[in-house]
Order: sequence, then C-alpha cells, then structure tokens
Amino acid sequence: MFAIPGVGWLIAFFVVSVYAVMAVAFGGVDPFLKTSIPAWNPLEWDFTTMGHVIHEVFNGYLRKVFVRTFAFVGLALVGCIAIGYPVAYFAARKAGRHKGLLLAALVLPFWISYLMRMLAWTNLLQPDGLVNQVLGWFSLPDNRNWLDGDWYTVVIGLTYGYVPFFILPLYSTLERLDGRLIEAGRDLGASAIQTFLRVTLPLSVPGLMAASVITVLPMFGDYYTNSYLTSGSPRTEMVGNQIENYLRNTGQPQTGASLVLILMAMLFALMVYYMVTTIRQQRAAER
Repeated sequence: MFAIPGVGWLIAFFVVSVYAVMAVAFGGVDPFLKTSIPAWNPLEWDFTTMGHVIHEVFNGYLRKVFVRTFAFVGLALVGCIAIGYPVAYFAARKAGRHKGLLLAALVLPFWISYLMRMLAWTNLLQPDGLVNQVLGWFSLPDNRNWLDGDWYTVVIGLTYGYVPFFILPLYSTLERLDGRLIEAGRDLGASAIQTFLRVTLPLSVPGLMAASVITVLPMFGDYYTNSYLTSGSPRTEMVGNQIENYLRNTGQPQTGASLVLILMAMLFALMVYYMVTTIRQQRAAER
C-alpha cells in the first residue's frame, strides 16, 4: 500500500513518457506541417529512422557529438569532485556551529534558475568582464574571449551549474561517517592525510558514486550551457543541442526522439553499473 503512490508516479511520469517518446521515434511526420504523428500501436512502428540514427551515432557525424558530450561531462565531473569534495567534507566534519549557515549557502543556488545563472556567466566572461579583470590583476593574459566557442568555457559552465547537485548527497554521506573510525585511525599512528586516504575516503565512496550519478545524468541532456556560453557554437555542440534542434527546428522529430532513446540506453547502462557496484559494496560491508 505504501508503494502505490511511488509506483503510480513512476508509471505516469516515466513509463508513459518513455512510451510517448518511442511512439514519436517510430511514428511518422506530417508532410505539410512537419510535426510528428505518433504511432501508439507497436505493430505500426517503423524502425527505419532509428537504424539511420544508430548508424550516424557510431559511424557518422553524430559520433563526434557523443564523444564530445562524454568528454565534457567527464571533465565537468572531475571539476565537481575537485571543488565539491573539499566543500562537502568541510561542511560535514569541520564547520561546527556554522554548519547551518553553510548548508543554507549550498542550497541557495537551487532557488535561482539555471538559465539565470548561465546568463550571469555570460556577463562575467565578456572580454571586459570580471574574469578578465581579475586575470589582469595578477598580470595574466586578460584579453581572452571566453565566449568564442571554446570547450573549456562549456566545462566551466557545467561544473558551476551542477556542483550543488554533487555537494549535497556527498555531504549527507560524510556527515554519517562514524567518527570513532577516524579517531581509531589517528590512535593507531596514522597522520591526518593517511587517515583521510585510508579511512574517510574509502567510506565515502558510496556517497561519491551517488553524487556522481546525480550530477552526470542531467549534464548529458544539457543544452542551455552551450547555447548561452558559446552561442551554440558547433565546436561545442552536445547531444542535448542535437535533440533540441531536431525536435524544434528541422522538422525531423523522429530523429530527435531516436536520439533521446539512444542516450537513455547509454545512461541506463551506466546506471546498471552503478547499481551492481553499490550492491556488491553493501554485501561486502555486511560480511
């Protein structure tokens, strides 16, 4: 009985939604309006477009887009770990009486639209913006055009935009760590660094993996960051940009929906790996 609301939610907002995307991907297109004609009956599904898209993903022009997307997400995840882990560790283990204030600061970005935060970055990264001014203060090159379609601008934007999603789950895990284990490591002669590497870090791996999954999943579908920070440059185009383009601008909704399904299949494989790894860790801990 307790599971009924959750199951109903999943059916209404996941199963039905995915089936609608499949109906569009395997349906037809109105020859005049160029809008989708969903095929709700699986017996009427046409897989021609899906076969063509799969070919382009693995052997055609979409291959570079997928590789670029995975590279951007991977680099942004590294940035989130480099920034988020120290912040989460400090908030969970070192903040003391200021923990509430720090948590409020970490939650604050969720109250601001992601779109507005990206628009703020376009002002910061202008040739005469604050970023170049700060570089000039340290006698570093300050004439860089950050909005000229360079990959590192997108990575910076992704890292900034999604690092709050990374910090909060990791903070929850680090806060629950048994402090007696850390004290035991210090009592046995380990230094602060050795205790962190041999006790704290291994115990925080489940939280680190959960935070990584929560962070990378929305990154793969992101299209705002590239659109606003590099003006939609083809050099930084991601899968989300291709999906938006096919669904809204080209009159080929079948192709856009097929890309959605292919991306979902790839992310599902990553989720299966995460679940299998988590279950193995739980069984090892129980032993």
